[in-house]
Amino acid sequence: MQPQTALLADINHCCQLNMSYTTDYVWQMRTAETERATDIHFDTVRLPRPMRVEYPRSPDELLANWERKGCFLVIKDVAGIIGFIDGLPQPWLNTLWISNLVVVPGYRQQGVASRLLQAAREWARQRQLGQLTLEIQTKNFPAIALALKHGFRFCGYNERYYLNGDIALFFSRAS
Repeated sequence: MQPQTALLADINHCCQLNMSYTTDYVWQMRTAETERATDIHFDTVRLPRPMRVEYPRSPDELLANWERKGCFLVIKDVAGIIGFIDGLPQPWLNTLWISNLVVVPGYRQQGVASRLLQAAREWARQRQLGQLTLEIQTKNFPAIALALKHGFRFCGYNERYYLNGDIALFFSRAS
C-alpha cells in the first residue's frame, strides 16, 4: 500500500470516511498576562474518560482542495481508500500547508499516516518547498503525538481557527 495521487473519483470516497477520533489526552491552553508579558502554555492533560471528537472540517472542502491541484494523496487496499492527506503549497512561506490527514479507524497505528506524511514530504521536496506545516486540533492528541514522532515541532496556534471554535495548533518541520 503506497500513497498515490488522488483522482476525482477518490474524493467522494474520502468524503465518506469516518474522520472522527477518540482521545484520552488534550493540549489545554493556559494564559497569564502581566503588564510586561503574556505567557501562553499548552499542558498535556489526561481526560477523565476517552472522548470521541468529530472532525472539525466539512468533507465538502475536500473537492475544493483537490481542485486547487495541491498535494492530495490517498492510500488504498482491497477495501478501498483507508487514508488520505491533503495540503496546499504556499511558496511565499516555502511550505506545504497540510490541513487534512485522515486514516480510517481500523487502520490507525499501522503506519498508514506515516507513509502519507513521508509521501507529502517527498511531494514538497520535488517542488522545492522546504517546510511542511500541519494544523491540528488541541483535542487531537493522537495526531499531536504522530507529528512529534515525525520531527514536527510546535510553532504556533490560532484560538479561533475552526468553525466549531476549536483552537488550531501548528507544527512544522523541514521537508
